[in-house]
Amino acid sequence: MGSSAKAKLPVIDLSSKNLNLNSSSWVTKCDEVRRALEEYGAFIAIYDGVSRELRDAIFVAWQELFDLPSEVKPLNVTDTPYNGYIGQNPRIPLYESLGIEDVTTKERAESFTKLMWPSGNQSFCESVLTYSKAIVDLDHIVMKMVAKSYGIEEHYESIRGSTTYLLKPTKYLKPQGNEKTLGLLPHTDKSFITYLHQDQVNGLEIQTKDGEWIEVDYSPSSFVVMAGDAFMAWTNGRIEAPNHRVTMTGNKDRYSLALFAFIKDHTIQISQELVDDDHPLQFRAFDNYKYMHFYYTPEGMKSKCAIKTYCGI
Repeated sequence: MGSSAKAKLPVIDLSSKNLNLNSSSWVTKCDEVRRALEEYGAFIAIYDGVSRELRDAIFVAWQELFDLPSEVKPLNVTDTPYNGYIGQNPRIPLYESLGIEDVTTKERAESFTKLMWPSGNQSFCESVLTYSKAIVDLDHIVMKMVAKSYGIEEHYESIRGSTTYLLKPTKYLKPQGNEKTLGLLPHTDKSFITYLHQDQVNGLEIQTKDGEWIEVDYSPSSFVVMAGDAFMAWTNGRIEAPNHRVTMTGNKDRYSLALFAFIKDHTIQISQELVDDDHPLQFRAFDNYKYMHFYYTPEGMKSKCAIKTYCGI
């Protein structure tokens, strides 16, 4: 499981004070984001849209959630595979997660809260809504930057209104011994794009294009931005979804949060601007949600690159 000190994920400051859309530095910063995604499929964003108070509140909320009785959490069931409760799985014994679909809508945040706490938990519900909306603002910034750098702003605007968000709080138990233990198997995300946030405990590893695993060390005030399979198809293969996993060492549980952006009820077209002699068309138009369902079929699960099997040319 060697990882080297050589390769590191780029760190890009996306704090509001550093983003002036009318300055020449904006264009430079957009290109920086695009290049980081082209090279690693991910980068670390410094982002000031989540205050320290909100960060503390959200991690307290997750601990409350995972402390619920083991018969309550599995009530979190969804139509889309793997979007609800996952836990108590012998293949990944350290891993447990829940999922709140359409998390930026008050109704969905409230119905999830009521499911977990029938007598109500107002502070949990408010923290979840405020937090999710703050990360959605980050998503809009990142997407604007990628679209600007590729010159496909109109193309992004056409899918922006169809974006829906899944929030996944995750807990990794500390391993039993001193050995490095796999917390989550290597995979790529099926989303359009993913935003990861953690407490003080590291564990995320990303595989570079040359097959090397790099440990991602990031503070609770920053976020890992990671391309999903749908993003790879949308950019005509220019940005690849990176393989990643979680390994656990030490004597602390790890709490992390993932906000997944998906494009729903909208056929994603590959932008003509991203097709040229060096980049012939690689993917057909596709549906992000149908792709997720395909992925969990026997054909999708055994395929080396499921998105290419699903809509590759």
